[in-house]
Parts: sequence; structure tokens; C-alpha cells
Amino acid sequence: MTAGFVPSAAPAPLRLTRGINTWPWFSLTREFPAPHTDYGTPPFQEGRPVPTGRDLARLRAAGFDFLRLPVDPGPFAAAGPEERGRLMAELKVAVEAALRADLAVLVNVQANGATHHWNPQNYYGEPGAPLFPAYRRFVSDLARLLEGIAPERLALEPVNEPPQACGAASWLTIQDDLLGEARRVAPRLTLVACGACGSMVTGLTALDPVPLARFAPLLFTFHYYEPYLFSHQGAPWMREPVYRALNAVPWPASAGSLETTLAAVRARMAGDTGLSAEAKREAYALTEAKLAEYFAAQPNKGYLARHLATVGEWGRRHGIAPRNIVLGEFGALRSDARYVASHAEDRARYVRDVREAAEAEGFPWAFWNLFDGMGLMDDATRRFDPAIVTALGLRVPTDDR
Repeated sequence: MTAGFVPSAAPAPLRLTRGINTWPWFSLTREFPAPHTDYGTPPFQEGRPVPTGRDLARLRAAGFDFLRLPVDPGPFAAAGPEERGRLMAELKVAVEAALRADLAVLVNVQANGATHHWNPQNYYGEPGAPLFPAYRRFVSDLARLLEGIAPERLALEPVNEPPQACGAASWLTIQDDLLGEARRVAPRLTLVACGACGSMVTGLTALDPVPLARFAPLLFTFHYYEPYLFSHQGAPWMREPVYRALNAVPWPASAGSLETTLAAVRARMAGDTGLSAEAKREAYALTEAKLAEYFAAQPNKGYLARHLATVGEWGRRHGIAPRNIVLGEFGALRSDARYVASHAEDRARYVRDVREAAEAEGFPWAFWNLFDGMGLMDDATRRFDPAIVTALGLRVPTDDR
């Protein structure tokens, strides 16, 4: 164990237990195409799902105790002083609404990788990135805002899923700079550090936390979606061709068979008019190979537990209490019901297994997401998915029963 990670005089960081992500409350923007670098007014899409006061109260009643609130920095960085002030005021109102519902808030600055200008590479892809000064200023302004509201109930995570390689020195330089600036303006606010390579397990376990002790009170975070063939089956945003038609992947693997899953993939590909026959053949060959690996490995709850145990061991090695290591994102995409009827049960089992593996290590967690295809809540009806609520070990609100 590495001694002296947290100075004895440092205040304890914010205590979190069970959380949920609330994308796209301050995401889903209306940016103009290149060569423009500005956004529409208002910059966030007006039709995006946003939690109401009643939604927040129901989340608290279900047993959640915090929100992880992703915030796209683009509209703030691009705005002039008046618009920027208005956006910061809107963000303050949202944070205060969560606090009134007795929910702590972990604000995460989550740059949009699909944006042509205000994107992670331009912000912090490397030291000296062209938009780093604008990003740093936003992190500073955000830290100051949160410090002025209720620093004992709030936390700030300056970067989401940094793209640098695991253990990259460039990421350490960038994170130190951002945490240092946030601490300068917010002496009491809990800050949140992460490893590189997309905040994955291997990114955190490659991180030496000892130099970060000066930024206490401090939490650490990582994300977990393994195995992606299950959690991201059918995900339209994934670049690899294997995911486009992927469906009917069971959890655990022993709950299904390679033949059944491949038949479902062929059925979905047959209805896909967006790919040529040649592209489908290539995608199918890759999908078949990856699925053969999946079923040969037979991933199950033990597979998840072994991964999360490496994070627990990292924490013990460095003297970091498990309660100060947050599983900031986990979940699984709903599959297309036309091709697999049993996916809802598989998804609930997966969510339960990840949650239980995290709790066995003593980690707080934040489910991804409240809305969208990985969500807990139906965007239109605002009703919770009882199977996922139960999988999270929480209570189905009485008005949803």
C-alpha cells in the first residue's frame, strides 16, 4: 500500500452511493456546420428529454442519492458574455432543483465527440490543444459556480473519457492543470479524477494517484461496459461494423447460443437497406468471428467481478477507500424487440450483475442513463422500467406500479 495518498488534514470527499446519469439535460446541441463554430439560440435542442421536479423527486423516492449531470462545454465556450451568463444561470437552476429533491450532484464536463469544432481532440487531445484555454476557463467558471451553491453536496469531474492511451504522460499533465485550476477557485468542492483511455478500468489502474493528493477532497472514477458485444449490441454510434446488426446477444453467454444469435443478426441485416451486399458480407464475417469469441469465452457475472476486482486492488494498493472510487457509467442498450424477445430479461440480469459486482467492492455507482435507449425511464410516458429499477436494487415508485 502506498502511504500518504490523502493528507490527514484534508476534508473527506462527497459521499455518494447510488446515482443515475441525466444526459441529455445539458447536451444534444444545435451547432452549425463547418466552417461555423457557433450554436443556435437556444443552443440545446428544445425537444430533448429533461427531468422535471416530479421526476427528480421520484428518483429520490426510488432510492437514488445523486445525479451525474453531463454538461457539453461547447455552447458555454462559444457564447458571448451575455449568453454565457444565461447558460450558467440555467445550469445553476438545474443543480439547485436536484438539491431540493435531496439529490447530490456530480457535474461532469462531457465534450461532444461528434461536433466538428468544440470536440475532445480540440479541447484536450494533447497538451497545447487549440481550444484548451477555452475549456480550462469553463472548468474554472463551473468550479466557482458549484463552490458558491453547496460544495458539501456537489462534485466536479472536469473531463469525460479522455482519449489518451492508458498511463499517458500527456493526460497526467492535462488533468493536473484542470484539477489545479478548479481547486484554486473552489477550495471546498469535491473534485473527480480519472485515468486515460476512455475512463476504462485499465485507464484507472494505470494511474498513479499519489501526485493527485494535493487536490483533495478527491474522488476517482471509471466506466464499465464490458463486454461491449452485449452492452452495445445494435448501437448506431459505434464505428465498428460489427455493432450495426448485432442483436440477440444473451447475458450471460450460457443463456443462448451462437447459432441463435447469428440467425438474428442475419435477419436484421436482411432488412438493412443502408448497406451494400458486399458491405453486409464483410460485416457478417467480422460479426461471426467476434461472436464465436464471445460464446467461447462464456462471460458471466464472474467475468464482471474479476474486472472490477482489479480496480479494488488498485485502490487498496494506494490506500484509497472503495467509497471514493465511483463507477461513473454502466448499462446496456435495449435491443430491437423484433429480433429478440428475451433481451429485456438479459439486460436486467446484466445491470444487476454489474451493480452487485460494484457493490461487492464497495464502489458507489451511477447508472447510464435516465433517458434514451439505455435509459431507466420512458422518454414519453415518464414511467420507470420496473425490471431495471429492481436490477439496481431500488424501489419502483408507487405511481409506476
